[in-house]
This record gives sequence, C-alpha cells and structure tokens, in this order.
Amino acid sequence: MQNRINMEDILGFYKGKKVFLTGHTGFKGSWMCKMLVNAGAYVTGYSLKAPTNPSLFELAHITNDIHSVIGDIRDREALIKAFNETQPDIVLHLAAQPIVRDSYKYPAYTYETNVMGTVNILECVRNSNCVKSFLNVTTDKVYLNKEWNWGYRENEELDGYDPYSNSKSCSELVTHSYKRSFFTDKDGNSIVPISTARAGNVIGGGDFANDRIIPDCIRAAANHEDIVVRNPFSTRPYQHVLEPLYVYLVIAMKQYQDSKYAGYYNVGPDDVDCFQTGAIVDLFVSKWGDGLKWINKYDGGPHEANFLKLDCSKLKSTFGWTPRWNLDEAMENIVVWSKCWLSGGNVRECMDEQIKEFLGR
Repeated sequence: MQNRINMEDILGFYKGKKVFLTGHTGFKGSWMCKMLVNAGAYVTGYSLKAPTNPSLFELAHITNDIHSVIGDIRDREALIKAFNETQPDIVLHLAAQPIVRDSYKYPAYTYETNVMGTVNILECVRNSNCVKSFLNVTTDKVYLNKEWNWGYRENEELDGYDPYSNSKSCSELVTHSYKRSFFTDKDGNSIVPISTARAGNVIGGGDFANDRIIPDCIRAAANHEDIVVRNPFSTRPYQHVLEPLYVYLVIAMKQYQDSKYAGYYNVGPDDVDCFQTGAIVDLFVSKWGDGLKWINKYDGGPHEANFLKLDCSKLKSTFGWTPRWNLDEAMENIVVWSKCWLSGGNVRECMDEQIKEFLGR
C-alpha cells in the first residue's frame, strides 16, 4: 500500500497550475472550484449557467474566484476556443446531465451531453500539447447492475440501465477508446495520462437539484413540511461531496507525476455508509430537529436501481485512501451549511471552514 497522500503535497502541487474544469457551475463543480482556488490553482470553468435556482455557484459567488465561461459542452467550437485560450495543465471533466429521471424525459439531450460532450473535451486534449493529466468523472451507475450484495469492481461489465446511467457507460467507453487510440504510444506508454472516476451518490451543503433525497429533505425542512420519500428501501453508497473531489485531485495529481497511476477507479464510502434511503432520511431528521418527519409515498416513477455499491479496494491499495467523514459527520456538516444558508449567513465562509476541517484530518 502506498503512503497516504500528504495534504500539503496536494495543496502545493495545485498552486499555480492551470486547471480546465467542465461543469463548474453545478453542485460538485462549485465545491471543486473552491477547493482548487483555495489551493492556489488558476481555474477556468466551462459550463451552462447554474442548473438550479438557488444555486451554490451564485450563493457562494464562485464567479469572483475563477475565469467562468458559460457555454454548452455540446458546442465543440465554443469549447475549443475556451480551452485553447486557457492552455490548461490539467483537465477535470465534470459536465453532465446528471439526473436519472430527467434522462427518461430527455434521453437524446442526455446522450448528446454525456457522450458527445466527452468526445468534445477529449478532442480538445487530442489537439493540444499542454495537457498533462485528464480525468473524466462518471458514476457508480455505469455498471450492469445485477442488484447483488457485493460491490462492483472496476473490471465489471459496463452497461447502465436508464439513459443517464447508460450514457455514462458510453462516456467511459469513449474515454477508453481515446486513451488507447490517441494517448498511448506504440510501446504502451502514456502520452497523456487519462483516468476515469466512478463515484457514488454525493451529498453536501448547497445541492438544490430536483429528485435527490437530501435536497428534498432541505426543501421540506425550510417549508416546515413532511419529507416525501418515494423509494425508502433502495440502498445507495452515500458520501459527502468533498470525499470524491479530494480523490479526483489525488488521481489527477498522481498521474501527472507518474503515468502508472492512470486508470479507472471506483470512489465510494465504506460499506457501513451504504444506507437505505429511509435510514438516511432518519439521520437527517435527527440532525435537523424541529419536529421534522417523513412519509413513504411511492410515486410509480421510472426504473431506478434498488441496490448498488462499489468495491473501492483498488483506490485504497493504490493511494492508501480511506474516507475522511463517515455519514454521520457528513450529515452534520450538511445541516450546518443548510442552516447557515437559511439564516442568511455567509455560505462562502462556511464552505471554507468545512473544506479546511475536511482537509485537516
């Protein structure tokens, strides 16, 4: 096992680096911007406008910290222009249509964004000489889900069920093909180190998306309403958003330094934090207080997985990684951030404090 990554090494590595981040206006993208800027990186973000109202990107005034380019990942010419103006050292591809239920409503848009968007950003990398590390962020849902009791490993079959999950499986395959075809020399050595990261369900302060359980909980709490849970018996691997973002930074750094680290990595919590949805709502209710409660109200929606978890042995053995916050600590920080926002507090400072606490461990 490798020694655990020293936090000073990460912060020192990113200082002064030029990072091109797609999907920077989203929930994960906004937290990633804050982490990178705090580490001293020069960040250019390329994304559509913030996908929710309110949005973490706007509440935390992230646009003041980075060079923000509003554009569609499907628009190759606009993407190339922003990319070439940046000449990045590192590319982190987070842009996506990320909602399962929306993918049933808008399947073509989902595939265009998640598959051709991946092609477009890889074309930028292929036609440049500046990039030294590329990471494509996908999802735990890329696997052919057989609803079995053990975690999926990186060599399992990729074949997501719904349009979102399947489009992310396709995004993985596109990345694999580009890696072999364009970023590996005849001797099998990396020309540009390429990795993918398959993360589970992320939760954290500032997520305002539809059809996600924690944002649903916060909206109900803010309105003094019961929380409606549509599938309380589904089991998911939940982790605080800072967990996978930290891992993305580690992978991008390590493969930049040595291409042997380039590969495909599951990023998920320990088994103890694979919770049924009803149980995670119970935890939220206990942390929030104020007499909050939830009701089971199945709405007959489209197919979604009932059981899914990841085997993260490869990540742990390669980087000496272990999760930093368990689910109880994650939920505590979500409630702190959300109550800060609802009370009109300074959410930027709250983010900085939580990042500092997380990285300080």
